[in-house]
Amino acid sequence: MPVAFTRAVSPRFANCELTHLDRQSISPERAAAQHRAYEQALERAGMEVVRLPDLPTHADGVFVEDTAVILGDHAIITRPGAPSRRPEADSTAEALSNRFEVHRMTRGRLDGGDVLTIGRKIYVGQSRRTDCAGIVNLAGLAGRLGYEVIEVPHDKCLHLKTGATYAGHDDAGREVVLLNPDWIDGQVFEDVFLLPSHPAEAFGANVLKAGERLIYPAAYPRTAERLRALGFEVDEVDIGELEKAEAGLTCMSLLAD
Repeated sequence: MPVAFTRAVSPRFANCELTHLDRQSISPERAAAQHRAYEQALERAGMEVVRLPDLPTHADGVFVEDTAVILGDHAIITRPGAPSRRPEADSTAEALSNRFEVHRMTRGRLDGGDVLTIGRKIYVGQSRRTDCAGIVNLAGLAGRLGYEVIEVPHDKCLHLKTGATYAGHDDAGREVVLLNPDWIDGQVFEDVFLLPSHPAEAFGANVLKAGERLIYPAAYPRTAERLRALGFEVDEVDIGELEKAEAGLTCMSLLAD
């Protein structure tokens, strides 16, 4: 059974790091309830949900995707761009060590939210959280595992996967990347069908492929209809409170076959 690794919402969630959004009032309790519903959606998609150890003093701990890149039987532990988040990566490394061969990045900055893997290609966003040294470090580790790393500069959203995510194969057999073309240059992606999010739904390009279905934020119904029109099964969940912390669906889990 495929596995989704998650981590609980911290009681200090309201103190999260922010880069592109203004700080709003955030309810950790409401965010935790939405996170539980998100985990239930993962289970509906056929995933075994495995909670990583709680990190109650780390406001951003729920965003577990930023701390590792899983490639088959290997887990590359990242160096998150916000220094306050580095201990999260240490916790993830320890938790994953009994399931994966663990590799540690040793230089640069890199958030897993900037990493989009499609087959043997890894697209990595260069952003305020991920720098050139981090991309080079990841390329060296992933290259030895047979992956090609492709750099994608961007500056209009937090992570690459805020503005572009992989949806899988549509009814026509095409590999589909959902993206906001105002934030991410789609020309970097090779041999895929580019599906733009609805122009009125700027944050609608973050979709999570879980098994044979897509988990998608309930706040973007017009983009959800675009996905359904291509034949995708879409399970919509409310993550509104989590989105106040610049969350995307992808950032709250690490998926492994």
